[in-house]
Amino acid sequence: MTHSIAVHGGAGLIRRHALSPAREQEARDALHEALQAGDRVLAAGGDAVEAVLRAVCVLEDAPVFNAGRGAVFAADGTIRMDAAVMSGADRSAGAVGAVQRLRHPIRAADLVRRTTPHVLLVGADAEERVVAAGAERCTDEELFVQERWDHFVRARAEGRVALDHDLDDAEPKGTVGAVARDAHGHVAAATSTGGLANKHPARVGDTPIVGAGTWAWDHTCAVSATGHGEAMMRCCAAARVSALMELAGLDLAAATARVVHEELPLLGGTGGLIAVDARTGRIALPFNSGGMYRGSLDTEGNLHIAIW
Repeated sequence: MTHSIAVHGGAGLIRRHALSPAREQEARDALHEALQAGDRVLAAGGDAVEAVLRAVCVLEDAPVFNAGRGAVFAADGTIRMDAAVMSGADRSAGAVGAVQRLRHPIRAADLVRRTTPHVLLVGADAEERVVAAGAERCTDEELFVQERWDHFVRARAEGRVALDHDLDDAEPKGTVGAVARDAHGHVAAATSTGGLANKHPARVGDTPIVGAGTWAWDHTCAVSATGHGEAMMRCCAAARVSALMELAGLDLAAATARVVHEELPLLGGTGGLIAVDARTGRIALPFNSGGMYRGSLDTEGNLHIAIW
């Protein structure tokens, strides 16, 4: 059976004039590296869960994106991150919300999945639990990126809670995610984010909410969403794609297009998602915003990386 993988680095306005050539190349390189990291797992016969975890770890380490190193600041000046991973084989899932000082929040989410009876753990107690299970701690300084701080200061001065893409002079960055189908026919999804700049410190977005920002089921698809999280939650965007495939008989392209281009806009939502069909390995990468950092790679080596 074939395998395939797709990644994203966030969706938003992504104005061409705001993205320098150097930053654009940095983003494209990180997407490419993430695809290769996940594909190496799949090509060796590994499972989809480990493939998406490795891909997202690469993106969390890239300061060009809003996850891990480079995550945005909350209203109290702290960095608080959300992440989730889901296996389509058994629909096991793990997630963390509003966690701090974790090098790879996505690995922490997987530890919740594998070592606890829970799906979502939040805050300081979540940090202690996953560190005890093996998650790697880091310092605030290791996560700090000056541009992110400057972005926060602008958002706070304007009294805004904002995606970085929506500030006129901000070089765009965003939530990261990955979906994959392995050679055994299993799918998985993983998503990680710093959320919104100047958000309430207790705010948790769609990323760690199973069915909203992250979803995987071997009978239908795997989905990772990016954009305005409140709309994604109200739409149950990721699981909605799966339901349209299962219950309405839509194919992946039609189901994702309906959610992104018809249903999200009704709730004022902008953004996009990446998805992989569990049956065929086909990939969909729709968005209704100015752009979305995205890439895909299949068994035949067909590589696609794009922003606009």
